Amino acid sequence: MVKPTKAMKSMLAKTPGKDPVPLTQAVEMLKGFVPRKFDQTVEIHMKLGIDPNQADQIVRGSVVLPHGIGKTQRVVVFAKGDLAKAATEAGADFVGSDDLAKKVRDGFLDFDVCIASPDMMGVVGPLGKVLGPRGLMPSPRAGTVTADVAKAVKEYKAGKVEFRNDKGGNLHAVVGKMSFDVQRLAENIGAFISYVQTLKPNSVKGTYIKSIAICATMSPSVRVAS
Repeated sequence: MVKPTKAMKSMLAKTPGKDPVPLTQAVEMLKGFVPRKFDQTVEIHMKLGIDPNQADQIVRGSVVLPHGIGKTQRVVVFAKGDLAKAATEAGADFVGSDDLAKKVRDGFLDFDVCIASPDMMGVVGPLGKVLGPRGLMPSPRAGTVTADVAKAVKEYKAGKVEFRNDKGGNLHAVVGKMSFDVQRLAENIGAFISYVQTLKPNSVKGTYIKSIAICATMSPSVRVAS
């Protein structure tokens, strides 16, 4: 077992253990940990009371956070004609159709988001084995298969976050940077939690959100009261 460093021990001593605390207090604790030499990413982790093996209990979606995530996402778009032009004008990093598909098949994966117009799914579909495992496959439910590609590009450039529960029924998402002040981080996290609450499957009985925790790249987690 790897022993915790002195810095980690110091941070762990400041946490309330398994006791959840109000959101603002949790963010203040997180920001009070030992600073690092880089701007750490802040993540949220939620344990849901769902059965991930049931198709009607999958929790998946996307949400535009009030203050973005602190980085510009690289967006590619599968589109042609007027939609390709609109995507380019909206700020897409790369736009194409068959040429983009070939580029991806040849190993191009230097992007964070992949968007496609509905008429392009015949081109995108065969790329599922490449894009799917990396969480990059366009999906109508996530809003990445859409006729309004320009709007989708703008939203992701502004800080839209896409998520889906894992096999253990957990959600993980980026919600900002440690350089954000307490208010901005709290508002981002609060917006994410509120949106997830609206996605509760009708078939879920009992407690939907079992636990919430936030952490930075190199910090312990702090549990948040739900």
